[in-house]
Amino acid sequence: MVVSTTSFSFKKLKSLADWKLLLFLVLFLNVKLAVKIPAIALIYLLQFNFKFGFSLKNSRLPLFYLLAIAIAVLNWVISRNYSNINYNIVLLTGTGFWILCILAIHQVKLFIENDDTQTIHRTIVIFFIINAVLSLYNLALIIVETGAVNPYTYQGQYQKYFIGTGDYIRGITFDTSTTNAVLNALGIIYFLSKKNAVMLLVCMTVMLFTGSNFTNVVLLAALALMFVFKSSRDQKSLIVVCLAALVVFMVKISPQNNTYAVENLKRTFHLNAAGEPMQVRPKLGMPITLMPDSLLTADQKKWKVAQRYTDSMYVVNHPQAPGRPAKKTLQQPAQTALKTESGRIFIPKPNIHTMPYQHVIDTSAYQRQLLAFIGTHKSSLPLSGQDNFKLGLPGKALAWLQTFHFLQQHPSKVFTGDGMGNFSSKLAFRASGFGFAGRYPQKFIYLDPDFLSNHLDVYLNFFSKKTDVHSLANNPDSVYDQLLAEYGILGLAAFLIYYLGFFVKHAKRLTYGLPILLVVLSVFFVEYWFEQLSILIFFEMLLLLNIKETSSKTIVKYAY
Repeated sequence: MVVSTTSFSFKKLKSLADWKLLLFLVLFLNVKLAVKIPAIALIYLLQFNFKFGFSLKNSRLPLFYLLAIAIAVLNWVISRNYSNINYNIVLLTGTGFWILCILAIHQVKLFIENDDTQTIHRTIVIFFIINAVLSLYNLALIIVETGAVNPYTYQGQYQKYFIGTGDYIRGITFDTSTTNAVLNALGIIYFLSKKNAVMLLVCMTVMLFTGSNFTNVVLLAALALMFVFKSSRDQKSLIVVCLAALVVFMVKISPQNNTYAVENLKRTFHLNAAGEPMQVRPKLGMPITLMPDSLLTADQKKWKVAQRYTDSMYVVNHPQAPGRPAKKTLQQPAQTALKTESGRIFIPKPNIHTMPYQHVIDTSAYQRQLLAFIGTHKSSLPLSGQDNFKLGLPGKALAWLQTFHFLQQHPSKVFTGDGMGNFSSKLAFRASGFGFAGRYPQKFIYLDPDFLSNHLDVYLNFFSKKTDVHSLANNPDSVYDQLLAEYGILGLAAFLIYYLGFFVKHAKRLTYGLPILLVVLSVFFVEYWFEQLSILIFFEMLLLLNIKETSSKTIVKYAY
């Protein structure tokens, strides 16, 4: 009886989800390439199949991946760069990334073809539950470390967390918080279509904790379109709940993030009136002494210093205010024991809102590395090589201008681009040897002059400066920029026709697939997602699943 019960429970657990698919997603979405490659090898051992089904008409998989490799090889032949061993290694590495994309989507396609839709749905639910648990664990560690229930307003430890707390909420991928935010945005749309309110709120909570303003805006646009054009009454109610959750988070939990988002938007699009200094008013209940310097004008910074001086002088002259415990001045030792009026002895905690606990303005080791590189290559860096830094156009806009200017100056590269890893890609950053896009063998470091004087220059120009300008708006990363700059018009056309077109041709069948597609096309502006090998495999799985669901319904409909 015990054996039969155990057997029954095991069978029930086994049928609950596709555990091979879940294992593959957990491992392949991990940020480390050393985990992704074994994940691919393992899944092919468990599900051995190399019948990709590529064809010019009704291809089983997006033909874009093969065309990207072909365009890169064609460019290599045209440029006759055969003798450069370091570049040949870059070309092989980049080709390897595209092959990983093919191997991954093929396995996901097999899972979609072989599993029933309910099993896949339960697998997705478990995936997001695991991600939520790990994300909340990230947050719990921060709370324990800081001792603050709400670390989003905690200014201690030199503002290590504070407005940037969301950067540490990385979830199941251990990648950037943006990756976690985008994954949960896809989950929100998926569970909204399934009317799964619990999982919708789980994904919404995790996405808000990541503090990704860009993802918030993109998701709001998608939800607004769903609210107007494609949602039931229950779904509209859930959309309103999501909006309310966003408002509560921005107003109550992370008000500084709200202020930062608004002012960064104004600064990015130059929405402040000409000649008018940027005005940032402290929020209700937030004195100017608690506002970060990055959000204050020169006059407001002076006001902040003066207010702190006044406060400190009051503490010195009134060491023990009536009815209140004695406060420690800046001159007092941190561990000096004091007494209250009732005679209770206590050790006062430091005031984290005083100057010593504000944001560190010292140059970090990483920034010193960038500055040293700038000093060595100053003559080749038209932006970062300048001594006077002036905040003008955002870095992403500068990167696009560089791409257009480069193609205008080199018309022979308009069709096939500048070549894989030569201008705008994660591969170009990785091969440069800086280490911020993954490790790369030092003896094979490759740095193309076109990349050095353009997109790398943009990155150095902003990320060697204070953290106030370290944002997505100033990062040159972009899928569209990568395709145009390194693969030319042929690469961009191949993407539009053989990748985007692969899914759009099923537009009439897509339900939640359409808003998910909108979100992904939007986030293509902020990262090299194909080389990231993360959210796109999840995106492809959701769209293939949506196509299968609606195709099955069509077959059932005509069967009657």
